[in-house]
Amino acid sequence: MLRRYLAVAVALAACCVDCCAASSTLAADVDSTAPYHVGAALRLIHPPIARDWRGAQTQALVTNVWYPVDAAIPETSREIGAPGHPLFKGHPLAANAPLSPARAKYPLLVLSHGTGGSAASLDWLASALAANGYIVAGVNHPGNNALEPLTFDGFILWWERATDISEVLDNVLADPALGAHIDTTRIGAVGFSLGGYTVLELAGARTNLKRFLDFCASSAADAICRPPEMDRLADGAHAPSHFSPETTASMAQSGDSYRDPRIKAVFAIAPALGEAFDQTSFADVHIPVSLMAGTADKIAPPQTNIQRIAGLLPGATVLMVPGAAHNTYLDTCLTDAVVSTPVICDDGPGVERDAIHAQAVEQALAFFGNTLPAARQ
Repeated sequence: MLRRYLAVAVALAACCVDCCAASSTLAADVDSTAPYHVGAALRLIHPPIARDWRGAQTQALVTNVWYPVDAAIPETSREIGAPGHPLFKGHPLAANAPLSPARAKYPLLVLSHGTGGSAASLDWLASALAANGYIVAGVNHPGNNALEPLTFDGFILWWERATDISEVLDNVLADPALGAHIDTTRIGAVGFSLGGYTVLELAGARTNLKRFLDFCASSAADAICRPPEMDRLADGAHAPSHFSPETTASMAQSGDSYRDPRIKAVFAIAPALGEAFDQTSFADVHIPVSLMAGTADKIAPPQTNIQRIAGLLPGATVLMVPGAAHNTYLDTCLTDAVVSTPVICDDGPGVERDAIHAQAVEQALAFFGNTLPAARQ
């Protein structure tokens, strides 16, 4: 029973909401020079293996797509959150507008959110990337998102998130409106928190589940072993009396490779579950990796997460942003939400969320610009 309890804590902890940091040098406002407006569409993807075995209410992979549209097409302001109770400022969008014909093909980035979050909670990043010429597809991971009740399986089977992304990639490439306009030689992945772990799996990293469980059972266990989203589970931290056959089979495959060879570079923000990786976990990672996190992250502590990953993956580029906390990498909160939801919205003295977002966008654009370069005309 203790082992199962730790598995829950591990999964929950591994999926931090976000990582952020303050910088004395503020990045430029990338939106002011972005060449495109931002289009948005929703796709309901029905994979061959339904995700409702995780206990999730939604079988489909609900996927948000951001993409470039002509600057002449007007955008509409919006807020993000429950109807009547918005939490975040949203980037203005042109819903279902046609993809800009300025280019024949665009690079594609798949996006993975943090534990208990949603693709929309990273709207600030996805919109900025789309405004700069990327198609971005972000899935809401079943059983582990803010749009439906969280499930035990959704929390503990982290490696299954990589299969969500690969399914989304299959479908976006076949999409009647978008597929023909995607440059299949320029596909990358970006993730936050547990989503950062997810994109590392897509790059070829392998999970050592026992190592993580042992860490969380030891005196060295830290905040990653008991993420705040655990409290949103119907039974709290209590594991079921027995696992389903599907769950048992999935756990037996936790150490498998979930590498998707179509993905050529990954950018991980505040990556979680560093203690689930060992000295051999990154042996099959041969694509460029960029890591970014804040030094004041208390949800995914840097020492056991980004710094451990960087130590095991010496070829990765690493940016530590001084003074930032985990949730700074979520969307910018509305004024009322700063007061009503301080856990998500309060970044601490001297930390400017918008400035850190701009810095992250600048970093991501530089990284993907170098690793997914456009072919010479």
